[in-house]
Amino acid sequence: MHDPEPVTIRCATADDAEILARLVRALAAANGELGKVESRAADFAAHGFAAAPAFHALIAECRGEPVGLSLWFYNFSSWRGDVGVYIQDLYVDSSLRGSGLGRRLLTETARRGRQAGATHLRLSVARSNAGARAFYKRLGLLFRDDECIYQVSDTDFDELATGRQEPLTL
Repeated sequence: MHDPEPVTIRCATADDAEILARLVRALAAANGELGKVESRAADFAAHGFAAAPAFHALIAECRGEPVGLSLWFYNFSSWRGDVGVYIQDLYVDSSLRGSGLGRRLLTETARRGRQAGATHLRLSVARSNAGARAFYKRLGLLFRDDECIYQVSDTDFDELATGRQEPLTL
């Protein structure tokens, strides 16, 4: 019996924009939501590697092939008064699920966050993704049912941003 191939984790660079786009599409496909992905490699290149990057990313590789991703950004908790890490995307290829790679990606993300002054980590997961929810629970992440996520986008976002929404009635 031979040892399994080693998996390495490294920081993404601007040259990885296509890999980031591919891994995000793979995550969406695994969740049955590929049709919702609009981002392109150019979006990752433009927003992740500018002077003030909108996100940071780790790529896991096995035999030179990308097999995992942690894409996160820093936030500020006004209630806690400190910096946190928000993981936007965590993905492990189906061939490596259960191998500990997801834990390694989370650990490395948290380690890098702590080095940058972060004191907590947050993420959200689709309610229907029972496997991911069980994984996060096993790792000790707490499910917060006291908060609800709201979103505004596209035309509605534009209307909000430009003040074109209906006037308030008192």
